[in-house]
Order: sequence, then structure tokens, then C-alpha cells
Amino acid sequence: MLIYSMSVSVDGFIADRDGGFAWTGLSEELFRFHLEQVSALGGYLLGRRLYETMLVWETDPSLRDSESRAEFADVWSALPKVVFSRTLGSVQGNARLAEASVAEEIAAALDATDKDVSIGGAGLAAVAFEAGLVDELRMFRYPVVVGGGTPFLPPVAEQVQLELAETRTFGSSVVYERYLRSPR
Repeated sequence: MLIYSMSVSVDGFIADRDGGFAWTGLSEELFRFHLEQVSALGGYLLGRRLYETMLVWETDPSLRDSESRAEFADVWSALPKVVFSRTLGSVQGNARLAEASVAEEIAAALDATDKDVSIGGAGLAAVAFEAGLVDELRMFRYPVVVGGGTPFLPPVAEQVQLELAETRTFGSSVVYERYLRSPR
């Protein structure tokens, strides 16, 4: 199953107008939940900006300042990653640059594991979503309105039916929503 999971504002943006997402701070409870979810993955496909944002988990020892953060760094470092970029010449750690189309790389990532695979980065996920390749959406809805920025989902030409599979409200008032794409 291919999963698209991101933090999102109440008005549907994953980054504000300046590209920032400081409003997405993680409580320990929410961090542990993210750790559980990432631990269950067999691979991750991501765009350049998300790759560069997450690379610190592999390169910055100061992020290992607690047991859960050290565990996340270990899990993230071990996770096979495919990076889509037109500007990077190389990537670090357990990552490789994409060599094929989004659809082909998704198929290869899913074939390489018996676990779910996640896709991240708004532009990359939009391509997969528009092609009907995303099976599940996971939204961590933060209680903030940012008024514009990078949308969680692209505009679509046709309605996409979803089934609500799970919700959970964290002590920080973040609401987790998990949706499955309805069969066509």
C-alpha cells in the first residue's frame, strides 16, 4: 500500500506562504506515534526538499538527545529511500536518486518489501495522487490557519472518494485522520 502522510493546517496547507512549518511542533506523544508509523514502513519515496529536511536525522548527532529521538534516527537511517530531484547529483545514507518515472519507482518500492511504502513532499505526492497510485492518506491536522502556502493535495479533475478509517486526537489538539481510497 502506498501512503501519503503529512502534517497539515486546518485550512489544508503543509507549509505556510514562506515555506515554513514551525507551527507543526511535536509533543512526545505525537512523536512516539510518528515513530511507530515510520517503523512499520518498508520504504519511502520523497522529493528533494523533504529529503533535505529529513537528512538531519542521519547526519546531526544532537538530534539523538532522547531515547525516542535516537530510536527515530535509527529507524529513519535504516529505511530505504528514493529521492526525486532534478538538481541533486547525489544523496547520502540509505537513499538513492530516482532513475525511473514516479509510477515505476513506486512499483519497484512496493515490490521490494512486504510492508507499506510512504511518499512525501507535496509535488511528488501530487503526481502519485493524480495518477491514482496513493492508497491511503494520513493527515495530522494542526489547530492553526496559515492562510496560504503549499497545499496538502493538488486540485483534481474528478472527485476522489475516500473512506474514513481512523481518527485520533492527541493531547496537543492535533487530530490524526486516516483515509483509504475507495475502490473505483
